[in-house]
Amino acid sequence: MAGAARQRYQTCVQDESHETLGDPRDGPFLFTCEHATHRLPEWEPSERDAPYLRDHWGWDVGAADLTRALARATGSAAVLSRFSRLVCDPNRHPEEPSFVVAEVEGHALTFNRGVDGAERARRRAAYFDPYHDAVDRALGQRVATGRPAHLCSIHSFTPILAGVARGMEVGVLYDDHEPHAERLGEALAAEGFAIAHNEPYSGFAGLIYAARRHGRAHRVPYLELEVRQDLIDTPERAGAVAARVARALAVYAP
Repeated sequence: MAGAARQRYQTCVQDESHETLGDPRDGPFLFTCEHATHRLPEWEPSERDAPYLRDHWGWDVGAADLTRALARATGSAAVLSRFSRLVCDPNRHPEEPSFVVAEVEGHALTFNRGVDGAERARRRAAYFDPYHDAVDRALGQRVATGRPAHLCSIHSFTPILAGVARGMEVGVLYDDHEPHAERLGEALAAEGFAIAHNEPYSGFAGLIYAARRHGRAHRVPYLELEVRQDLIDTPERAGAVAARVARALAVYAP
């Protein structure tokens, strides 16, 4: 990474809603991570809330470490959330019921009891909108350079769901730009990953809200990567996976 770009990479801007890492003018990608943390900015969780916050319900385990490592490896910028998806979900449309969930596996979350329309709107204004505004600013800055821009949203998924093991290691999710996704899938497979397209969730089912929203708004190629959590559940593992994914991403933004 060149000296000036390296200096800009050290830049990290934070508020209650998001962290922006690096300078969007650098590198071929903008990475986003909608479920980067299980942080509750305003609430103290109960003892019974805490396990759900630390589990996949509260965040995407390993996704933030992977996002940061990918930004470093490719000399690109990243925008990461700074609030748990249980506060409100930045990868869901605010009108969806799952934008704020009242209970998880039968447990009523104490900090989501009695959340009504006004509270949903307040959380949207305090967290959801500023996060997406930050992504818009970053992607707009990238597009303004006149060089190609590529948007990649980073998520993770559990190795086992409802007692069923998930054999895939990386899912490539998309609802457009299929040639990009096909090339990337082949490159990830060449790196030794077990790949699935639109698994364990489907972009065609509307489950890549953030990537689609910003990719379409700025008219740039976009997709979402889902990585199995046991591959990236420590910073060291996330770094090793990032090196392989970064090599594969070269075909997404040649």
